[in-house]
Amino acid sequence: MFPSRRSPRTRLMAAAAVCAALAATATLAEAQAAARQVVVGEGQRVSATLSPGIRLGNMLFASGQLGTSPNDTTIAGQTTRALENTEKVFKAAGTTLANAVKCTVFLTDVKDFRGMNEAYTKFFPSNPPARSTVVVAALVVPNAKVEIECQGVIP
Repeated sequence: MFPSRRSPRTRLMAAAAVCAALAATATLAEAQAAARQVVVGEGQRVSATLSPGIRLGNMLFASGQLGTSPNDTTIAGQTTRALENTEKVFKAAGTTLANAVKCTVFLTDVKDFRGMNEAYTKFFPSNPPARSTVVVAALVVPNAKVEIECQGVIP
């Protein structure tokens, strides 16, 4: 590990420095893990594969929310429901959609853009977050037309 030409005292000091560096790394990893909190909105649950949201410091990362409903299969209805689900995550973290800074919208049909946008703007009437809209071949639920994920700050 250490060259044998060095004195035992030098080798001991080097070993102590390595141990101190390892301890500092472990302490940093523990602090980061402690700062990471799972956020669960009302009526939502954590599964084996995802959390509805993660809070890290004053940042919130909301997982993609679907808007499927047997009662309303329109793009406007699904967009509204997806954003209501996102709003629940933000509320559970102690913030609102007014503090969203970036959203990504996944659509299964580009023709739904206008209807999604009309419903979306009701949740962000002024100062909307940055947004990307991506058209995908399909979402994980067969009848889902839209999925929305957002990141935000917690004041």
